[in-house]
Amino acid sequence: MPDRSRQQRGRDAESQALQHLQQQGLRLLAQNWLCKRGELDLVMLDGDTVVFVEVRYRQNTQWGGALGSIDARKRQKLILAAQYFLQSESRWADSPCRFDVVAIDSTATHLNWLRNAFDS
Repeated sequence: MPDRSRQQRGRDAESQALQHLQQQGLRLLAQNWLCKRGELDLVMLDGDTVVFVEVRYRQNTQWGGALGSIDARKRQKLILAAQYFLQSESRWADSPCRFDVVAIDSTATHLNWLRNAFDS
């Protein structure tokens, strides 16, 4: 049987993350939200807080796990996309927000949800 594509593994990881976050009480606002600044994997609502969730999956952890794959450049892209989201979706513009990361490594038996992973 052929190996699943990288895109399919990424979609599966996003679905797993979404299900987990919804079980924790978060509500989905947007999924794979695209703009000229980039893509937001999941935009969720946790109480009154808008949560921008980056989902990272790593098949091979030899060069670092999923959490280690979010460098300063990636964080900056996420921040810019989140700012664009808040400008485009003005009803959320005055809401508190945070950046979370859900990291899934192929060798792990569970996902790692890191709340407030970084600041803007």
